[in-house]
Amino acid sequence: QVQLVESRGGLVQAGGSLRLSCAASGRTFSSYGMGWFRQAPGKEREFVSAISGSGDSTYYADSVKGRFAISRDNAKKTVYLQMNNLKPEDTAVYYCAAKSGGVVTGRGPLYDYWGQGTQVTVSS
Repeated sequence: QVQLVESRGGLVQAGGSLRLSCAASGRTFSSYGMGWFRQAPGKEREFVSAISGSGDSTYYADSVKGRFAISRDNAKKTVYLQMNNLKPEDTAVYYCAAKSGGVVTGRGPLYDYWGQGTQVTVSS
């Protein structure tokens, strides 16, 4: 019912910034909580950030607090992840995800739809 397409990945120097975007095709985008997850080489998928359907609540992993900011534009059916002061350890494939109804969560299995993933590489 919902398709998610990510863009704006890339190669960034440490300390630089990058904005990821994820566009959704669903008719009721505002009813979905949205999350960002990432998976680095040799590591399991981890939670990065999440935002409620209305955008009134946001959540961040401790590792990105103060550096990343999640936002959404429901009119454009798009969620964003602004990444500042990037570090080499931020290098990973980043996935956006949508959760239908309920409270947003950092638990990946509770999300219903996933984007294709976009590569973010931070060089030192």
